Amino acid sequence: MRDAYCGMIRKEDTGRTVTLAGWVFRRRDHGGLIFVDLRDVTGIVQVVFSPEISRQAHERAGDIRSEYVIKAVGKVERRPSETENLNIPTGEIEVYISDFEILNTCKVLPFQLEDEEIGEAVRLKYRYLDMRRPEVQKVFIERSKAYRVTRDYLLSKGFYEFETPLLTKSTPEGARDFVVPSRLNTGMFYALPQSPQLFKQLLMMSGFERYFQIARCFRDEDLRADRQPEFTQIDIEMSFVDREDVMSVNEGLIIALYEALKGKKPPEVPFPRMSYAEAMEKYGSDKPDLRFDLPIVDLTAIFLKTELGVFKKTIETGGAVKSFVLKGKTLSRKDLDTAVDTAKDLGAGGLIWIRKDAEGLQSPIVKFLSDEERSQMTSILGLEPGDVVFIMADKRPKVSDLMGRFRLHIGEKYDLIDRSLDKFLWVIDFPLLEYSEEEKRYVARHHPFTSPKEKLAGFEGDHESILANAYDLVFNGVELGGGSIRIHRMEDQSEMFRLLNIGEEEASDKFGFLLEALEMGAPPHGGIAFGFDRIIMMFLGLPSIRDVIPFPKTQKGSCLLTGAPSKVAQRQLNELKIKAIAD
Repeated sequence: MRDAYCGMIRKEDTGRTVTLAGWVFRRRDHGGLIFVDLRDVTGIVQVVFSPEISRQAHERAGDIRSEYVIKAVGKVERRPSETENLNIPTGEIEVYISDFEILNTCKVLPFQLEDEEIGEAVRLKYRYLDMRRPEVQKVFIERSKAYRVTRDYLLSKGFYEFETPLLTKSTPEGARDFVVPSRLNTGMFYALPQSPQLFKQLLMMSGFERYFQIARCFRDEDLRADRQPEFTQIDIEMSFVDREDVMSVNEGLIIALYEALKGKKPPEVPFPRMSYAEAMEKYGSDKPDLRFDLPIVDLTAIFLKTELGVFKKTIETGGAVKSFVLKGKTLSRKDLDTAVDTAKDLGAGGLIWIRKDAEGLQSPIVKFLSDEERSQMTSILGLEPGDVVFIMADKRPKVSDLMGRFRLHIGEKYDLIDRSLDKFLWVIDFPLLEYSEEEKRYVARHHPFTSPKEKLAGFEGDHESILANAYDLVFNGVELGGGSIRIHRMEDQSEMFRLLNIGEEEASDKFGFLLEALEMGAPPHGGIAFGFDRIIMMFLGLPSIRDVIPFPKTQKGSCLLTGAPSKVAQRQLNELKIKAIAD
């Protein structure tokens, strides 16, 4: 229907007759001439209806309205020098129309496309209109580019692309499954995959050695700005590799995506590394934001003989006293009281502040500290007038987590984060296991097929001391992806199940097909999965993952466009032998 795209015409096309097709973005009637900004996915070009070129076309152009779909034939001409618009690629030319056809009309829209203050609910209900807007289309063009970059990079590294089933067996992977009833097998259910984890391991056992998939995944969990019930991940698995091999290849992928989407090289290559233990100790998070320097300092050793009750009790019960220093802000008493309230909102039992001024340390608790404790704290923290120390005391894991989240709050509140920086970080040496208060037993931190860094046979020691062959990639305080080297021998997998208190019957029921495959020549293998939507969101600097998904769900998991989820006909329920119970 056309031989040129609106956004691709340039001054070099002057004199050429072109056929265009697109949407009317704006129409301006200047009496003698009618100007229309015609838009397609490539951009906007100004077309002109002049009675001197075609009186009939000029007269009919009076019927054109915003968002009408038209096809137009015209000649490309240079704009007069004083009317050029150098802010757009087509701003040096315009197209004088000799004939056109209205392909479709448009009723009054629920919002104007150029309106920047559109509520998200309206945008999602009319998502197809929202995505007509050039700034939104640019996001999805970049997303399409990211697909291509991912495929080109991985194919160049010898990977094969596969698809794995969407209707599969329910296996415990940390979140609730979406379940699908089977009509042909009454009372039985499929589960939508939370990830292709088991299948990608089976592909390694099939001998393909390098697999990837841009996979759809499903998790029935509470939502937030960077989480959706259905999402896309770059899923990767490799055979005959160690941790360094997997991290090296995948660092290259992320560099390629960063350069494609941000148009520049990452600031630091190779990406720095940090152990999980150091990240938790220094930043209170396994995904630390390194764009601001507010390290957490452990003060426990200073207060081993303290008489301050809250510190003394915490230390005697194996807890820790942790702090960080806000430098040179000279906070008011109101600011400090607000900080205490915030810490309590985060779940802390309390927050102690100590302010340094010209006269020394100021705080309600200073009188309970010895001269030596005050002196050591001032020296270790390098306190100067205007500095404020924030301190919490609690069980070690809890206080690290609380201080980490409070650190982020202070960083945001006092504008400490340098948003011109981009900081990548590999976090390694995670604990293999963690204790679940809900289940009253140890569970796999990643998944039960993650290999440990030491032999498990006969292990009877501290479960939390076992380190995993696992790794996460963090970008500006957000986890982009994570993976591990897998267990590939049945005897090692049995030991893992022993530590997890998973009996043979339970293991066989949940993972029998994989366990059998482990006994049939499974190679050493490992992999990683990246949140594709999250990468796009972070690299394009957008606030929500919903901004990079064409048809996202709301935070309640509903689709405002289609009305899903919705009731189904009773006939369908009868076929499935399912009875719906009212809430």
